[in-house]
Amino acid sequence: MNLYFECKSGISGDMSVAALLDLGASREKLEKALASMKLDNEFKYVISKKPVNAIMATDFDVILPEHHHHDAHHHHHEHRNLDDVNKIIEKAEITENAKNLAKKIFKIVAEAEAKVHGKEIKDVHFHEVGAIDSIADIVSFAVLFDDLGPEKVYFSTLTDGQGFVECQHGKIPVPVPAVCEIAAKYALPLKITENNGEMVTPTGAAIAAALYTGEKLPESFVIEKIGYGAGKRPYENPVLRVMSLKEKGE
Repeated sequence: MNLYFECKSGISGDMSVAALLDLGASREKLEKALASMKLDNEFKYVISKKPVNAIMATDFDVILPEHHHHDAHHHHHEHRNLDDVNKIIEKAEITENAKNLAKKIFKIVAEAEAKVHGKEIKDVHFHEVGAIDSIADIVSFAVLFDDLGPEKVYFSTLTDGQGFVECQHGKIPVPVPAVCEIAAKYALPLKITENNGEMVTPTGAAIAAALYTGEKLPESFVIEKIGYGAGKRPYENPVLRVMSLKEKGE
């Protein structure tokens, strides 16, 4: 089996997780993996179905408890560096392959953030990428991807919006700086549309970078299954489509 990520409406961590669930990757393994990280007090998650422009898609929503945003005492939860994140991944009850993929995706994000902020990689704290949010998305994605075990992975051009988004440091341009760094370093094909706002998140770009081989889709193929992952952003068509393919003659 091969996978094709059609990123014409952008790509983010939660959309990627949702699309693989929709494609039939094991929800049971995902639930077991997230429970094994023992971060229950830091996040909950909801898996549901929702229509995006009348197409039924799966939605993966990580919910952080309210006090995270308001109570300064809880800030120590949110500032984790790469070592802290790797320790959490190491403790999770997931396969070595899934651990390696999760660490690789996180490292790609950390390197990009380090470059953007002019820091050493060890000094990058994952608050911007909402540490917990990212841990949940990236570990979930790694577990589901490992469960499907595709031989080859193809990506369409990553399509992003334009304008500015608000972040902790004020307004930043879209594509956001970390996405630009990742696209530059891993030679990801990028396209800017008229859409206002962020369609490719750093986690989404890092997932693509971790798996991108530059291989072009075969000229013809047979689609085995299609997964739709719903996005949260209010632009025109927030859905990531992932197809499992077999090459003709397989």
